[in-house]
Amino acid sequence: MNPYERTYTVRWADMDPNGHMRHSAYTDYAAQLRIEYLSAQGFTLQKFAQLSIGPILFREDTRFLKEMHINEALRVNGELAGLSEDGSRWRIVHTLFKADGRPSATVTVDGAWLDLRARKLMVPPAEITEVMRQLPRHESYADIVRNAG
Repeated sequence: MNPYERTYTVRWADMDPNGHMRHSAYTDYAAQLRIEYLSAQGFTLQKFAQLSIGPILFREDTRFLKEMHINEALRVNGELAGLSEDGSRWRIVHTLFKADGRPSATVTVDGAWLDLRARKLMVPPAEITEVMRQLPRHESYADIVRNAG
């Protein structure tokens, strides 16, 4: 199965004073890809609001490999690197590629689902867990095992 991916164009707003893409823009593109994936599967921002749940991050790790410059094509993919049995915790690895196919960066995120009313972590509806399971698996995939308690 191929990774879920989209191609974007590096914008003026993504640049830093050194003339390359600012560090936080990489994570912005990774987040955009996640939202687009969920939306394409029927879980739009409006749907999440109706369900009163939302994704949250515990950790975000970016590894920078090659510079990106303004107006370059930036291909971003997302692959599942871990999922708990109940779907409550997940890990996604995003790879951001230059137009020539060389990796520019990787962004790895560890996340969970938040009940927006109770402001507590939750097990998502089965449909969301299935959407997460449909993501292609990263080579580093490992089940996330939660400790009791």
